[in-house]
Amino acid sequence: MNNFIHLININKTFDSFKKVKVLKKISYKFHKGKIYSLMGPSGSGKSTLLNLLSLIDRPSSGLIKIENKSINFDNQNDNDILRANKIGIIYQQDNLLPDFTALENIYLGSLAAGNNKKLSINKAKNLLKKVGLLNRSDHYPSQLSGGEKQRVSIARALINNPQIILADEPTGSLDIETAKNIFDILKKQINSNRIIIFATHNRFFANKSDCLLEMVSGNISVTNDRV
Repeated sequence: MNNFIHLININKTFDSFKKVKVLKKISYKFHKGKIYSLMGPSGSGKSTLLNLLSLIDRPSSGLIKIENKSINFDNQNDNDILRANKIGIIYQQDNLLPDFTALENIYLGSLAAGNNKKLSINKAKNLLKKVGLLNRSDHYPSQLSGGEKQRVSIARALINNPQIILADEPTGSLDIETAKNIFDILKKQINSNRIIIFATHNRFFANKSDCLLEMVSGNISVTNDRV
């Protein structure tokens, strides 16, 4: 099995009024072709771990390897390129740009990766069709429902065909039927060359993943691994 992301002795400490150690000596291997769920109470470190995996934040100590290459957090330019080309991020709050249409919100990520506008627009239209929103391509975020905005967010995360998809509570603010629809769309994006990791408070969705990981006392406990 392909070991694609390898966490080695990861620690993360935040300094506020006092030092708070959120992640403690996490070592874990994520493999391609699997969907992983992260569960745990608020403050257990789920979002912190996703921020490290997305290269938005850096660990206090330890090593992250992607495709057997160690990440150098001092080399921000290389990490930005890696994130743009290999990592798609879906947030609980959609984070769509309010002054841009659904289509524009999606294809801007392709432009940022260096693709030409015509190719970027065609890719974005295909993704909107894939998530059932081609007829809403010219609508602005304020004109979309919560579920529609999350579908746009999924399409935006897929625009550069990432090998890693990270989702932080992607269904958390949605009603249960809409949440099921969003989760089904997300689950369909898995393939043999891709990893999906999502944080959730909802055990119903967590149990549908290939591997359920519980965040306990700043570390990972494997609750269920079907593969």
